Amino acid sequence: MDCWRELEGKRVHDPFYYHKYFDDCSNHTATKATSGSGGCPRPGRLMQVDGPIIVGAGPSGLAVAACLKEKGVPSLVLERSDCVASLWQHRTYDRLRLHLPKSFCELPHMPFPAFFPTYPTKQQFLAYLDAYAQRFDINPEFNQTVVAAEYDQGLGFWRVKTKRTGNEGNDAVEAAKEYLCRWLVVATGENAEAVVPEIEGMGEFKGPVVHTSAYKTGEVFKGKRVLVVGCGNSGMEICLDLCNHEARPILVVRNSVHVLPRQILGRSTFGLSMWLLRWLPVRTVDRLLLLASRLALGDTAPLGIDRPRLGPLELKSISGKTPVLDVGTLAKIRSGDVKVCPAIKQLLSHGAEFANGRKGEFDAIVMATGYRSNVPSWLKEEEFFSEKDGLPQTPFPHGWKGQRGLYAVGFTKRGILGASIDARRIAIDIEQQWKAGGTKSSI
Repeated sequence: MDCWRELEGKRVHDPFYYHKYFDDCSNHTATKATSGSGGCPRPGRLMQVDGPIIVGAGPSGLAVAACLKEKGVPSLVLERSDCVASLWQHRTYDRLRLHLPKSFCELPHMPFPAFFPTYPTKQQFLAYLDAYAQRFDINPEFNQTVVAAEYDQGLGFWRVKTKRTGNEGNDAVEAAKEYLCRWLVVATGENAEAVVPEIEGMGEFKGPVVHTSAYKTGEVFKGKRVLVVGCGNSGMEICLDLCNHEARPILVVRNSVHVLPRQILGRSTFGLSMWLLRWLPVRTVDRLLLLASRLALGDTAPLGIDRPRLGPLELKSISGKTPVLDVGTLAKIRSGDVKVCPAIKQLLSHGAEFANGRKGEFDAIVMATGYRSNVPSWLKEEEFFSEKDGLPQTPFPHGWKGQRGLYAVGFTKRGILGASIDARRIAIDIEQQWKAGGTKSSI
């Protein structure tokens, strides 16, 4: 059953649906004491959702919705943007491809088309996600930003408040809604908000400063000196894109980082490492990966890119820091087309002073400084998610389930593969409760 259509037709206009919440709607004091809402909501503003609410319509949220649909459990997906996978749609650069082979990036119950290349383009991945949503009849409520979600002890349900922001003619429209649900799935992911660190002198710099979320192509920087801050996969690939558009990129390498070839002996480095881990301990696999990388890429230290003390897989397991998979940037660094500089000490009006005391001039800055979770800004909960970084406090593979019907997907630091694993677990867990009668107000 399509629970959202049912709500539109029946329960959405019934403010007395929960007898526990609306036991005496004329007694506003009693209602406030029970719910903390300050009185009865206006009809049509409080909505009951039979299944779980999923916050976020990215790959993680779509995966959970599809897995639930396969088990006959309805859900409601809330998305703050105007489309599925808004990060991919609106905040990624044009030349982006999946960094891992498509076999490691499939969502549950639907493989990529056989004719897709091993590393699908951004446009191909978006087409796949649109087809995925259509196949499983996932129809998110778009432009619904969740501003607060809190567990109501008196009701035994989650209260989810949203604000709609859009345009109607020339007038901005904002409409608040409130939902009640038994299960809440947080699928906003690790990349909800752009991170732009404070750098001394940022206000003095005269040129444009853009985060990678606003970067599309190096064409607009043709002939310009561009400082790229951050040497992760995005920073390295943007340097390559700038080179291809005749710009002059300068890469800021603030910390040590592992750079690995994308393929070893014709096989995906990631896939090969996963296969080796079946038989060998992590540190042994790390040594093999570093040996292969040295043979394929050479020593990166003379280029200004030092490797961490821990191996790439061990470091990933401990800190979540992902190694860079080289797609051609190292060759540009060796040829001098990409310059490497250490950390920035301060920005100047037309350049920067670096940690080694040297100064350089450039015309623009691209901040390839990553993203962070925004969960603490709206989820009123202190046990499951960390207030510090907005990630589950229990590490993978146990960080998918909290208390009182709270779940997390897309926070494993293991990409789409990790999200798909957790989506299946969440669907199984909710299905068991659903079949046991968990839709009722008693817990």
